Amino acid sequence: MIRKATVADMKQIHRILQIFSAQGTLLPRSLMALYDHVRDFCVYAEGEDVIGCCGLQICWEDMAEIRSLAVKPEHQHKKIGSHLLEFSMEEALKFKIKKLFTLTYVPQFFELHGFAVVDKSELPQKIWADCINCVKFPDCDEIAMLRHI
Repeated sequence: MIRKATVADMKQIHRILQIFSAQGTLLPRSLMALYDHVRDFCVYAEGEDVIGCCGLQICWEDMAEIRSLAVKPEHQHKKIGSHLLEFSMEEALKFKIKKLFTLTYVPQFFELHGFAVVDKSELPQKIWADCINCVKFPDCDEIAMLRHI
């Protein structure tokens, strides 16, 4: 079942994200940062067990970022990530968001969902506020992708 995340989900989300940040396929997020953005997240849960998560962070009048999309390794290839992304895109439409972007190491997944690679310079400067705190700043190697919805 996909639902909006609660404060009680944050430690499980943090553990999932840590798996992928340790592999270098997702940027790390502190538990404090996750609590700050609890309202941005949806989760795929089976009972109390969080299987996957996705963040939708609004960052401009018509633009939002898909971030921290992850599914536990043992539950991958079951379309859970796709369902989480679709849920987030539907939520973006409710806010009248016209463009979604992501910074990713897995562009193939997002291409399957209508995202296209763009130059990072096409994204508004406001999105780079988080980058100052990134361990990879200023040498970002993530791929910027954009989708009009």
